[in-house]
Amino acid sequence: MSYKVIDRSSYYRKGVFRHFSEDCKCSLSMTARVDVTDLVAWSRRTGSKFYINFLYVLAKVMNSREDYRMGYLWQTGELICYDAVHPAQYVFHEDTETCTPVYSTYCEDYETFYQNAVADLERAKGTREYGLDTAGHPNWFDASYIPWVSYDALHLELPDGYLYLAPIVNWGKYREENGRLLMPVTVRMNHAVADGYLVANVFRLLQREMDDLCQR
Repeated sequence: MSYKVIDRSSYYRKGVFRHFSEDCKCSLSMTARVDVTDLVAWSRRTGSKFYINFLYVLAKVMNSREDYRMGYLWQTGELICYDAVHPAQYVFHEDTETCTPVYSTYCEDYETFYQNAVADLERAKGTREYGLDTAGHPNWFDASYIPWVSYDALHLELPDGYLYLAPIVNWGKYREENGRLLMPVTVRMNHAVADGYLVANVFRLLQREMDDLCQR
């Protein structure tokens, strides 16, 4: 894990950061339906898992610009930007109806990421421990799949997390609408480091990266 410390005096969002970390402590979340028709077809054609393919695309987007890799060090009060962030996915255990966090390291190389993420999931299936380790994984972001419903909105409350800067991304079951497969995706970010443009930009980047992957 490596990072750089952000100089707040020259940070391009310094006024916004001060306001939304001191005066108006809040986050924002946005839900939109993402067209995954081509990614589903590509996954079937290649015999690969759609879920892992989307996770790869999501991790690539989260690493595409510094605004999505921000962090805050409570010990020193420093605003930082990680060199890379990684998805903390989850495996659901049918027998206990509980989840286990699965830490998967992001790698830009698709094949490497895919193989490692699948192996991570398989290992996690062997335990029923929750196993959350935020201290050991500070530059991980939550990437949680909700496969039971194709929802219209989702909201997360972090009442004491006003300086929790890591993105939180959820997505649900895709469904067919007018001949296309649309999947609800929710992106939550801290308003101190992101605004509506940056959150909306995630959806635009997701579509672009899915298109690129399907052209492989």
